[in-house]
Amino acid sequence: MSDLTGSVAVPICRGLEAICGPKQMAVLRIARDMVEAGFARAIMGNHEFNAIAWATPDGKGGHLRPRTSKNQDQHRGFLAQMGDGSEAHADAIDWFGRLPLWLDFGELRVVHACWHRPSQQALANWLDADARLSDFGIHAAHKRSDPAFLAAEMLLKGPEVPLPNGRSFCDKDGHRRCEARLKWWDPTAVTFRAAVLGMEGRSKDIPDEPVTMDLFYTDTVPVLFGHYWMKGEPAILQPLASCLDFSVARDGYLTAYRWSGELTLKAHNLVWVSA
Repeated sequence: MSDLTGSVAVPICRGLEAICGPKQMAVLRIARDMVEAGFARAIMGNHEFNAIAWATPDGKGGHLRPRTSKNQDQHRGFLAQMGDGSEAHADAIDWFGRLPLWLDFGELRVVHACWHRPSQQALANWLDADARLSDFGIHAAHKRSDPAFLAAEMLLKGPEVPLPNGRSFCDKDGHRRCEARLKWWDPTAVTFRAAVLGMEGRSKDIPDEPVTMDLFYTDTVPVLFGHYWMKGEPAILQPLASCLDFSVARDGYLTAYRWSGELTLKAHNLVWVSA
């Protein structure tokens, strides 16, 4: 993302440490060069967060992100290309750790998965003035007993809430879920059936009962985010909150928003190229 001077294109993709893609080192080099030259801004996503934890000792003989088979599979492409424990890997992790969790320009906001002021406030003791996690903050955000854990989960992965009455469903990978991710950007989605993500064609599996509304975005400042693997041709989801991740890593679109100071997001300011 370039500096907000005049018209600006704001791209958000899968995250720099993505789980797929044959040229991750090249993507990292391009993005980092732009940031360090002052032509772009970047934020931390859940993949960068996980990559940091994979490489960070937990002080107990392991790492903040346990090196299970499942976690290794999620990092496999990045580690294979970068070299697990190599100098290049360590350098990338160091840079990831210096990325802010969000950007607030006053008239426009950017976050990876969810803009949630209570979570930002919960992390206040672990952040510098530029919303970057301290080393202690990285550790705190991986302790399930610490408020920092839930706060980081909210900002980097989005809200997940238990389904009512012990209900569950199978996700796209066949895993049974008792919690569901919500369309926090859509305050009109007032029931679980309307608000749960990723249930296209299977919405009847979700109860049509009221959902808590305190997670939904009701501010009047537009916010742009990524993370959610949207399908189809890029579109504005809501006038004040919209995703720019349209699945470029799965033959979708590399998408950006060209912001020129407007108070609500406009469809004609979306720009994209197909994978």
